[in-house]
Amino acid sequence: MVTLVLAYAVVAVLVPWALGGHRRVMACAAAVLPAVTAVWAVAHAGGDVLTEQVSWAADLGLVIDLRLDALSIVMLVLIGGVGAVALCYAGWYLDRSEALMIGTLVAFAGAMTGLVLADNLLVLYVFWELTTLSSFILIGTPRPERAEDRRAATQALLTTTAFGLLMLAGFVLLGQTAGTYRISALLADPPGGAAAEAGLVLVLLGAFAKSGQVPLHAWLPAAMVAPSPVSAYLHAAAMVKAGVYLVARFSPAFAETGLWRPVVVCVGLVSLVVGGVIALRQDDLKALLAYGTISQLGFLMVLFGHGTRTAALAGAALLLAHGLFKAPLFLAAGVVEHEAGTRRASALSGMWRRLPVTAVAAAAATASMIGLPPFLGFLAKEAAFEAFAHGGWDAAVLAGIVAGLVLTTAYGVRFLHGAFAGGGGGVRGADPWGMTVPLAVPAAAGFALGFLYGPLQTMIAPYADTLGADDGYKLALWHGLGLPLALSAFAIAAGAALFLLAGRTYPARPVRWPVPDGQRGYNGVARGTLVWAHAVTKWTQVGSLPVYLGVIGATVLVVPGTALLVGMFGDGSPDVAEYVLRGWDDPVQSVLGVVVIVCGVAALLTRRRLSAALLMGGVGYAIGGLFVAQGAPDLALTHLVVETLLLISLVLVLRRFPDRFPPRRRKLSAKIATGLISGGLGGFLATFLVVASLSRTDRPIGPGYTELAEEEGTDNIVNMILVETRALDTLGEITVVAVASMGVIGLVLSGRRVQRRPAEEPGAGEPEDAGGGQSWLATSGRPALGVAPMLPAAAAARVLNPAILVFSVYLLLAGHNRPGGGFVAGLVAAMAYVLRYLPGGRRELAAAMPVRPGVLLGGGLGLAVATGTAGWGLGGFPDGDFLASEILRFTVPVLGEIKLSTSLFFDVGVYLLVLGLVLTILTTLGASLDENALEEDVPEENGTGEAGPGDASEGART
Repeated sequence: MVTLVLAYAVVAVLVPWALGGHRRVMACAAAVLPAVTAVWAVAHAGGDVLTEQVSWAADLGLVIDLRLDALSIVMLVLIGGVGAVALCYAGWYLDRSEALMIGTLVAFAGAMTGLVLADNLLVLYVFWELTTLSSFILIGTPRPERAEDRRAATQALLTTTAFGLLMLAGFVLLGQTAGTYRISALLADPPGGAAAEAGLVLVLLGAFAKSGQVPLHAWLPAAMVAPSPVSAYLHAAAMVKAGVYLVARFSPAFAETGLWRPVVVCVGLVSLVVGGVIALRQDDLKALLAYGTISQLGFLMVLFGHGTRTAALAGAALLLAHGLFKAPLFLAAGVVEHEAGTRRASALSGMWRRLPVTAVAAAAATASMIGLPPFLGFLAKEAAFEAFAHGGWDAAVLAGIVAGLVLTTAYGVRFLHGAFAGGGGGVRGADPWGMTVPLAVPAAAGFALGFLYGPLQTMIAPYADTLGADDGYKLALWHGLGLPLALSAFAIAAGAALFLLAGRTYPARPVRWPVPDGQRGYNGVARGTLVWAHAVTKWTQVGSLPVYLGVIGATVLVVPGTALLVGMFGDGSPDVAEYVLRGWDDPVQSVLGVVVIVCGVAALLTRRRLSAALLMGGVGYAIGGLFVAQGAPDLALTHLVVETLLLISLVLVLRRFPDRFPPRRRKLSAKIATGLISGGLGGFLATFLVVASLSRTDRPIGPGYTELAEEEGTDNIVNMILVETRALDTLGEITVVAVASMGVIGLVLSGRRVQRRPAEEPGAGEPEDAGGGQSWLATSGRPALGVAPMLPAAAAARVLNPAILVFSVYLLLAGHNRPGGGFVAGLVAAMAYVLRYLPGGRRELAAAMPVRPGVLLGGGLGLAVATGTAGWGLGGFPDGDFLASEILRFTVPVLGEIKLSTSLFFDVGVYLLVLGLVLTILTTLGASLDENALEEDVPEENGTGEAGPGDASEGART
């Protein structure tokens, strides 16, 4: 099952990439995997339940559980079968090669497959949100220039994601209450209590939003701006069934709880009736089908939410029937729009003459929808009537179902009449076979399954049996004369009469009573949210960094500061009698502490920006000295290199600011508040560190890492933690770093103008920072920190550059047993390029590093991920730990013994990523500043080509 889900990811990428120029071949090739999925599911119908478990990070509880049972099989048949025909249809429907759309449709099919196979609440949620993301892309991508499409995509994303988060909260409540997140275990022993009931309500909200139930339905009609194959697959057959599937999955365990049945059945009935009423008034064929889908999904909610065996049997049959009749109806609407240029019934006439096969297939699908024998829809409707034909409260539900089916008949006939009726239409027999055949297949399947009720019963009965003992009811075309048959005949007759009375006018006549409109409700909520957000932003975001820092500092003092005082002087104050405080372990620590204090106070008093930056650098270097004095060379080395890079970056930025700070004209109250908050924070942090040290009751964790390092055969405990024992944490951190670097590029270079060479110069049209063809000692552009060429500095940098890079490689290789590692080695390598940049500017940097920083970022992150993935896939080397396995040990003159382990690959990835990050900062922040400086400092030329007056003074000032 895991292989099946992964196959979708592979096909989604490879097929569009390989066949992107041949849209029909590409679409048909992409349809093979969904078709195989449907066949695979049918082959397992009536068999044993299949389970599969993949342990990702078992110690963290991250386990992927998959399970195939009868309900999953029904959904897979629907997902695979309709997905295959929708993909084939898309190959002929799309006007040009839409590789992204085909690939996203395949990815969506894979996400739905994972969703229905998931046996873990958190895994289900991940696939749930992947379907939401796929829907967003498929709605908004085809015509992103249209505001209507962008609004529809955003509305679908916001609605389903917001309520999906509520559903996630419900999953957490249920999982924590039950003590397990495995769905099969949770359903076998359902939790009770207020927390579980609150979790169920949240889960139902997510399900109702996903399945477009009133009043959370507005996103579904708006999504009809998507192409017809997308509407047929996502918004009729598959994605909107996710909420129904969730209700069906949970009903066997929770149908008898106090709120489940009334909530689900009432919401379903309202959606069934309201959706039918609105559908009967639509002129747009896809809008009619969209509201009809809301109505039918409400019907499914009623059947699955009722929690009885016969209702579940009817629901499973209707679940399959709905996909087989609603998908071809959407595809038929797409054919009509493709051929006539419109899908408004008021502008169509006689399309049955031009599209006879399409009209017949649409009529067959409509017959299944309204429940005419011998279609599958008739079997499901008969079972539904039987499930509620027992009086009591069920009688009221039955009346609502009959009313909804009357409306279903009326809007079904309205669709056929609006799309195909009339006397015009031109030439006969112009069906586009590439689109007509795919839509005819599911319509014909709905007809054929009406006769194959025996195998269908075998497929869906195991699920129905989980809701009660076998009551003897089975799917059949004939159950004799009785109430279900009478109600079926009444619904069809009354629906036809309703169409004749109110459904033949295009567009529908205006009515005096208000028509339910969920779009107005959504617009009101969205508008109110924006107004509230603007008000909150205006109140909280005042544009003053000191105010922000003051609020954060005051909050720290009030909340954790109060807790600290309570812990110190309350009943639970720690016993510190056995501890003795010392001023220092080494006298040099006191000297370095004085340096920190003096530099900090001097930075506060100085009036020059550069002086303040250098003094703060002194604070950082003194703290690095404290690390050295305390015996932490790894931390000291990393800290000093980071401090140097930060200082250089700060200087690069400060050269674009005035030399002095602006005059400070703050009120006395503001000065007092600043002093109190600053002093309070300093006192809080010092007190917290002392109390935390003196309150230790458990054994320190450090000795445990020391013992682990001995087992792994390494002497560098810090590097071992980063790349072996806590490599997953490191991977997450470097991923954040990579994402942040892309954010830096976007922020700094937004709106940046790229300087081009004049047309008469060689290399015209190329960016100025191309670094090819430079002589070895010539500075290749404007220096970073001045206007005069810095030839000696450039030469020195070029001489030192190889040595520093060699030293960085040494730190990388030595990190297993000596101070070093990928992180500090990457920082040291970055220092080499910083030295190249300072005297020569951006061209010198481009000459020194021909590889783009983005390649280093992506390559480093990819190598780190590949290292972990290989270990996961191979199950570790013989010693059981992939990242700690030794590959080779050898001795190199001067360097000594070198041990190469598999963790080195991960460390190399960290090395490349850190180097790429620093180069990103230089090539964006530094180069952007160079560009701005050039725009200001290049002297204007007079008519003779010489510099005008005053140019020298401008250059001197710069």
